[in-house]
Order: sequence, then C-alpha cells, then structure tokens
Amino acid sequence: MRPDGRARRHGSTAFVRSVRYWAGVIGPVMAALLCTTPSFAEAPAPYDWPQFNGGPRHSGNNTLEHLISARNVSKLTLLFKVNVPSTIDGAVTALSRVKTLTGTVDLLLATTKAGHLLALDAHSGATIWTRQVGPGSCRFFEQPLSCFTNSSPAIDPNRQFVYSYGLDGRVHKYRVDDGSEVVGGGWPEVTTLRLTNEKASSALSVARTMSGDRYLYVVHAGTGPDIGVYQGHLTTINLATGAQHVFNTMCSNHSDVHFTGPLGPATCPQNYGGIWGRSGVIYDRDTDRIYMAVGNGTFDPVNHEWGDSVLALNPDGTGRANGDPLDSYTPRNHAELLKFDFDLGSSSPVVLPVPPRSRIKHLALQTGKDGKLRLIDLTNMSGQGGPGHTGGEVSPIIDVPQGGPVFSVPATWLNPADGSTWVYVANYSGIAGLRLLFNAHGTPYLHPVWTRQDGGSSPLVANGVVYEAGDNRLQALDPLTGKRLWQDTRIHNIHWSSPVVANGILYISDWQENHFSRLLAYALPGVAAGSRP
Repeated sequence: MRPDGRARRHGSTAFVRSVRYWAGVIGPVMAALLCTTPSFAEAPAPYDWPQFNGGPRHSGNNTLEHLISARNVSKLTLLFKVNVPSTIDGAVTALSRVKTLTGTVDLLLATTKAGHLLALDAHSGATIWTRQVGPGSCRFFEQPLSCFTNSSPAIDPNRQFVYSYGLDGRVHKYRVDDGSEVVGGGWPEVTTLRLTNEKASSALSVARTMSGDRYLYVVHAGTGPDIGVYQGHLTTINLATGAQHVFNTMCSNHSDVHFTGPLGPATCPQNYGGIWGRSGVIYDRDTDRIYMAVGNGTFDPVNHEWGDSVLALNPDGTGRANGDPLDSYTPRNHAELLKFDFDLGSSSPVVLPVPPRSRIKHLALQTGKDGKLRLIDLTNMSGQGGPGHTGGEVSPIIDVPQGGPVFSVPATWLNPADGSTWVYVANYSGIAGLRLLFNAHGTPYLHPVWTRQDGGSSPLVANGVVYEAGDNRLQALDPLTGKRLWQDTRIHNIHWSSPVVANGILYISDWQENHFSRLLAYALPGVAAGSRP
C-alpha cells in the first residue's frame, strides 16, 4: 500500500504472474500444515486433565482440546509406548508445566494395580518419579491373589499435590514436583480397615464446591464377586483440614465408622452395597450435591440400607440428621437386581446438560449390569420428594441399544452446531450414540441414533471426536454417525482402562497376560517425543 492508502500498481506483468505462481504452490502446502499441526504461535494454551473424565462431574467431554479434531484425527501416529511396572487399569491424569528436579515438564500421573503412583513425561513417557505402596502380605480372601486396585489418581485444584490409593487401605498425598509424600494432619488417610475384603476400585474424585471448600472422595467395594464381609462406603476428606466423614451404604445410621468386625447389631448388620462405578462420586455444581451409585445390596430405608440405588449427599459427605442420604433413586425391581447380580452400581451417574425448554432442569443418566438406561431428576430423584422410595424415572426405561451389561461410564457431548445433547454408552457388546430429545411437554427422553458392535471400556469425547478402546483396538468415531475416523489395532488387552486426550496427545494403557503392561501415546505428525505440540 502507498502512504496515501491507495494500492501500488506493479509495472511488470511477469512479476504478477510470478506472485500468482508461488501463491499457488505455497498456499496448498501451508494449508495442509495448518490442518495437521498448528504452529507454536497458534497453539492453544496447555491445560490440565486432573481426574478421571476431566472434572468432578466426570462428563467425559473434553472441550479444552483444540489440536486433534475430526479433520486431522486420521493422521494420528504412535508417539511412544513404554512398559510400566504394573497395569494402569483406569485412566491417566495430566498436569501441564510442572517444575521438577529435571526441569519444567508436562506430567502424566497414573495409579497401577500394584499400588504404584507413576509420574511420567507426557511427551516421551520417561519416568520423572515413582512411588509405591504395595500389597505387602495382603491377600484377598486369604488366598494367593495379592491385593490390588483399579483406581485412578486425582490432582488437587491447587496443582501442588496428587492423591493416590495405596494397598495399605489409605489414600496418600504426594507433591507433584518430586513425589515426596506429605505425612501428618491426617495423611495418609485411612479409607478401609478390611484390606482383604474391601478395595478402592473407582477413580478418586476431587471437587471445589460452591462454598469454596475442597474435598477428596474415596469409595470402596468388595474385592471380588460379593465374597466375604464388606460394606460399601464413601470417605470424604476435607483437603484443608484433613478431617474426614464416612457414609456407609448398608447402615447409614452408623456415620464416621470404618468397620472391622463381623456382621452384627453393634457394627453393620448387612453385607455388600459396594460403590465401584468408574467415576466413583460425581459433584454437580448446579445442585451443589454429590451423587454415587450403589451396587448389590438390600434396599430397606427403614433400616438404613441403600443397595442398588443412586444416592445424593451434601458435598462434605453428610446427609440427613439420622445419617440417611438427602435423596435417592431406586428401581422398582431392586430385589430382582440383587437376586440376579444385576448391580445398578456397575456404572456411575452422568449429568446431562439440558436446554431451557426442558421440564427437568437437572438431569442424570444411570445404567448398570441389567443393560437399561434410566433418566433421573437430580432434584427429586424418585419424584416423591425425598429418599426411600422406588421408581420415579423421568421417562420410560429403555435398553442399551447394543445390548449387554454396562461396566463403563457413558460420556456426554453438547453439539456446538445445534446445542443438542448426546450420550455415548460403551460395553463389550458395542458402543451406541443417543440423542436427548423432548416431547411436547418438555419431558426429556433418549433416542438411539447409531450403534456399532466394536465396543469396550468408557468412551471419551474430545473436540467433537469420540474415542473408545477395547481389546486389540483403539478407535476414533464421528459423534453424529458413529463412522470410524481412525483406529490402531496394535494395542493389547483392555479391562477398565480408558482413553484420555490432553494437549494434542491421545493416551491409552493396555496389558498382556504373563507378559507386560504398557502406556501408549499418539499424536499428529511433527510432534516429536519430548516436545510440546
């Protein structure tokens, strides 16, 4: 441009042709590069993935991811694969820009079945530090099987500490920079005294509540298929004070007790009631309550027994004055669920976002071993104004479209194109995408849209792509159609481990019997191990 704002006129036609030629050559090349890996100047700020499925709601919808998308996910390639000392049977967590003894790095933090807490370089898989609270002499049911956990760690909202379940029945607190353990002020915190009969299977969960308080949630279930004496319970730990509160699902009138003795009136008269869905506890900021699903166990509210139910508590883990939950949802056929081992608690509740026209403003989905999908009003869970009732689903119960029991946690997605709510349910029979619709009265219901027969563990949505893993397969799907966008068939066995996307890298853990356990990472071309995308 000239100083007066008018365009200059080139005096040479050849020059104009030359400019057009090079624009035609360079333009497509630059466009291709921009569609794969953004430049450092354009790369979005790094973010954290501090607990299972992202945040305290555990929605499984990563809206922070902007590097991998439906346009370029097909270009994912293996970034690294590293052997780990024991299977990571949950999900990794991620913390960006941590100042460690070896410099500032992005960390992955993972709990293994053998009680390790691993801190790995997020770009290379190299070990930064590791700690282990192993099984020692602990054996399940006094048999040769060593005690283990399927839990996942959680990172404190202050980003300074990470919490991991140890095989001593305690939750341990470590500094993220060097792995040094914090001892004192209640730490390490006891969460079970029945090591041979109870274990923390679900992910740890952390929430900063409406009041500003920070809580850690640790749930327990039995160590096997309802064998031995155990009572499912939730331990809520105040992260500022170290004080804890215990809620027992089979005897909620006995508060703040970690049981050790046999069944009986002086302890807890009933067995079971484990909490073992992958999410453990969810915190919903809109209602300022926590929710959890309980597995096999008797449902008898008069005697404070809450088996096969979804329960609501205050964020500090307390309920009503008599110890009972604030509210509850229990299927009418709860006795049948218990009789045939159809735990409602094999999955965890999932909060579904709803538009203003919805009659129900706070909605959750609950599934389970019976392969049913139930919609629940989180502010009136049975529709009868309090705990202890049965039924009360928002809309008719429907079958999981692909059939089969569900041991995973569904993921949600809010379609930015039209604001519609979607949910993705995976199990070993397949994976299905369902859309939330509304009848003329504004009552929500789920409409199955697509189904695939290649399912597995808990799915994840990141930047409009559905990720899901099963034995020998990790895949990326279109959220609207279920069409496969990418897959890798080089992974091995999957139990409850599930994919995580953080800062342009896709992670999954796998295992191979009597061989080794691994962590694998995938990224777009041009992202080298040890570098930030």
